[in-house]
Amino acid sequence: MAGGLPIIILNQNTKRESGRKVQIGNIEAGKTVADIIRTCLGPRSMLKMLMDPMGGIVMTNDGNAILRELNVQHPAAKSMIEVARTQDEETGDGTKSVIILAGEVLSVAELFIHQQMHPTVIIAAYRQALEDILEDLKHKIAVPVDTSNKEEMLKIISSCLGTKFISKWMDLACSIALEATTTVATEENNKKEIDIKRYAKVEKIPGGLIEDSKVLKGVMFNKDITHPKMRRRIENPRILLLDCNLEYKKGESVTNIEIQKEEDFSKILKIEEEFIEKMCKEIIALKPDLVITEKGVSDLAQHYLVKENISVIRRVRKSDNNRIARACGANIANRTDELKEEDIGTGCGLFEIQKIGDEYFTFLTECKNPKACTILLRGASKDILNEVERNLQDAMNVARNIMLDPYLVPGGGATEMALAQALNERAKSITGVHQWPYRAISRALEVIPRTLVQNCGANCIRTLTSLRAKHSQPNNTSWGIDGTTGNLVDMKTFGVWEPISVKQQVYKTAIETAILLLRIDDIVSGVKKQGSGGAAAAPQGAQPAEGAEQ
Repeated sequence: MAGGLPIIILNQNTKRESGRKVQIGNIEAGKTVADIIRTCLGPRSMLKMLMDPMGGIVMTNDGNAILRELNVQHPAAKSMIEVARTQDEETGDGTKSVIILAGEVLSVAELFIHQQMHPTVIIAAYRQALEDILEDLKHKIAVPVDTSNKEEMLKIISSCLGTKFISKWMDLACSIALEATTTVATEENNKKEIDIKRYAKVEKIPGGLIEDSKVLKGVMFNKDITHPKMRRRIENPRILLLDCNLEYKKGESVTNIEIQKEEDFSKILKIEEEFIEKMCKEIIALKPDLVITEKGVSDLAQHYLVKENISVIRRVRKSDNNRIARACGANIANRTDELKEEDIGTGCGLFEIQKIGDEYFTFLTECKNPKACTILLRGASKDILNEVERNLQDAMNVARNIMLDPYLVPGGGATEMALAQALNERAKSITGVHQWPYRAISRALEVIPRTLVQNCGANCIRTLTSLRAKHSQPNNTSWGIDGTTGNLVDMKTFGVWEPISVKQQVYKTAIETAILLLRIDDIVSGVKKQGSGGAAAAPQGAQPAEGAEQ
């Protein structure tokens, strides 16, 4: 120990890179990841074909889906991929923009690193720029939106789907996304909660046309009744949900029973039968029409319930059971001896089992006030259905973001150009060396409109120059690029808008990531080389002390 710090002996297997070399390497890695995604932005975007190690193929232009399949070694590139995942979990949209912007913000810092400017100076300017961007976004560019206006909401969702595979069935997809999101929205203590992942389930059934897809006013799942004599269609059923076995409970530990006489065996069987009969009587007392349980149901229990004309569905997933509870207003019971009348769900209008293809599906539809729903997707093949599902998730996220934060900003690169212009003006009042990295952020923001122009094959320099000229005039913040033709259009009349929460998250994540990667000045890799003995002896979390031996 020297000066209270552990001395680390870095042996010949420990590689160490430091200083400017690391920063330039991180910037290069960030730019490489951004270049992969760049051609996927905008309505004229290209698709990527991804092959996983198992030989499966995915065709998509969804940023997060592409990056998830990439296998990268560089630590900086890995953290860029993590950024897309964070963006997707937080807002469900803007995964491509965030990667492209983060790559560009890193790229503009390269010049300053070469000019010997200290990273902390660059970072301070970047932080200041981010604060100003978020301030301008909220107060100068954002427009409030009326979430109760259905037409307006559909227009906003359609602008998100314009670049996706599903854009051919735009009206259908938008109305599905809006209906599903509105269904699962709940409000408690003046706080809105919209949990799409858990309560808006997408069921993909190959076959039929995409036009046959719809949102069910209720829930469907891939199960059939347990006994052929049970009813397959019940109107206004009384539904009981359980998550316990309807069979004899075995001993908790290994139970050995010694039987000496034949009567003892029949006595044990009788105890089991009486136990099951007691459970069934407790269920029958509430007069349900349908019992759904997450666990198994014994033959004897089925016999008792069939006699009382009760249908039973067993081994339903926990997540499906939660959705059924939300849709029909039932409570999930853990034990039959604690059942009460209020546990019964009566909010469902129709229970029926349909055969689609080779499989049986249970439908609980026509619910009075469902707080959960199922989106039934039909289509030609599994690949198409998977891509449609990814697109629908994006559309539902857009609807959710607007409902939670009802402000919009113009799309098509208009917001980025307006912010770039505002930063450029502000940079004139900044004194000292901070001015240059601050101004560089405004250049980096222009990457979004530039990429849109490049992807539709228009003249990049001429279009961007005229767009800058438009934004230099006062109150012209809504001019952007038409992604299909590459011409300049006013987004107010063109109708391409994005939720403010997505944009805020994009800028925060992109600039914060760039700051994080610029702060790294040392990469110590203790990975053992193949074929060489001995690993790096560096205790986790330890720091190299001064004069550490190398």
